[in-house]
Amino acid sequence: RRRLKPLRTVVAWRGRAEWDQVMVGLYCGDSRLQQDALDRVSAWKSRYGPKMPLAVDCTAELIRCKVLDSSGRLKSHELILSYGLALVRFVNLITERKQKMVSIPLRQLAREVDIPVWVVDLRHELTHGKLPRLALCRKGCDVVLDWLRKMYWSRQLGNNLCEESEGEDEEEEQEEGEANGELDADAWE
Repeated sequence: RRRLKPLRTVVAWRGRAEWDQVMVGLYCGDSRLQQDALDRVSAWKSRYGPKMPLAVDCTAELIRCKVLDSSGRLKSHELILSYGLALVRFVNLITERKQKMVSIPLRQLAREVDIPVWVVDLRHELTHGKLPRLALCRKGCDVVLDWLRKMYWSRQLGNNLCEESEGEDEEEEQEEGEANGELDADAWE
């Protein structure tokens, strides 16, 4: 019998080094480096289109809000709308995969994936109620970015961003992941 070669997944990024560089750039806190990472994500999106992982897309939108906020070019009302749209999209996109044929309340879905319920309440206010204060939108953004870091980015990199586990196990996981080829865009649900 002939052995079949393992299927390779085609992704928008050049390789693991580019992926790592973008992830570090997004979370570094330096708005110039974050903008470079956002430009790279935009290039990925133009290559990958609708196949772009939701977590990458959501992270980029939230970081874009933080970059705009730090620039001082937008008024508080514009920032609230910008953060608000990114937060609403995050909650909607992340929970919609959990929706089956039956409508499940967003708060229940959020609990199932460890999103703080108050973030869902913030999404509800942004969608249906009076716009919240900018400080609350900023806090929501920070909490969601931390959730994305823990639930997506660090898992893709063998927990390189998690403060809990550092050392040899981490290096072994990363080497194992590299041996398995490119990052799979559909690996995270």
